[in-house]
Amino acid sequence: MDTLNALIMGIVQGLAEYLPISSSGHLEICGKLLGLDLDPEASLEFDVLLHVATVLSTIVVLWREFAPLCVSFFTFRRDKNFDMVMKILVSCIPVAVVGLCFKDFIEGFFDKNMTVIGVCLLVTAALLSFSYFFRTRPLDEVPANGRKPYKPRDINYIDAFVIGCAQAVAVLPGLSRSGTTIATGILIGDKREQVARFSFLMVIIPILGQALLDIKDYITEPAVTSAAEIGWMPMLVGFLASFIVGCLACRWMLDIVKKGKLVWFAVYCLIVGVLCITTGF
Repeated sequence: MDTLNALIMGIVQGLAEYLPISSSGHLEICGKLLGLDLDPEASLEFDVLLHVATVLSTIVVLWREFAPLCVSFFTFRRDKNFDMVMKILVSCIPVAVVGLCFKDFIEGFFDKNMTVIGVCLLVTAALLSFSYFFRTRPLDEVPANGRKPYKPRDINYIDAFVIGCAQAVAVLPGLSRSGTTIATGILIGDKREQVARFSFLMVIIPILGQALLDIKDYITEPAVTSAAEIGWMPMLVGFLASFIVGCLACRWMLDIVKKGKLVWFAVYCLIVGVLCITTGF
């Protein structure tokens, strides 16, 4: 992989991690369009590196929310921030089970299979559409049938687990993690902006956990690494591109969710999904 390809992959990851269009699916599509032929293990390690960059961008953008969570958790303060950390940990249970028990099975989907990616993108489009059409009526607007509009609630522990299940399913390439978790939260009646922030914060632990496992594998079995096959400079460029673009995309996505405009991404996922299935690029 040369530096230009790494730059493109980093930009794609930075955008697609936060926009509900599937970062893993778009990295697979982008890799195929660029003609990249990497060792599957090195390719997966490079993808994890880019995801770590976007996790760091999440911490930077949401620092005012992230720092109090850390303070409350590590000092055992029984306040709302400690409660939120507990909910985030609950949301990580499903993805931890999937990662530990079905790791090899999941990795088998990351082989540039455009049909699988296309189908998952169509599922993403359906979820985004449902969340738009069923949960977008303002609180002060009374429907024609006279029923009171729903009142969004704060995320509780059951909601956190359900959103976590959505995150676990979204490990499939083409199924947007942010889109699936945000749409799920909206559909079960949680507040839009709170769901978006929760979605971005809940991914920090799984991604950093995967990165630590990769570091352990590098120390114990350094024979096959992304650094050896890809090169340090492309890795650095991809990391920085993913981080910088991720900072911009995270702020943008928070505003998009607040305004309830996810349906346009459903249209995009529908078009790209159909193209993946019909043409295979």
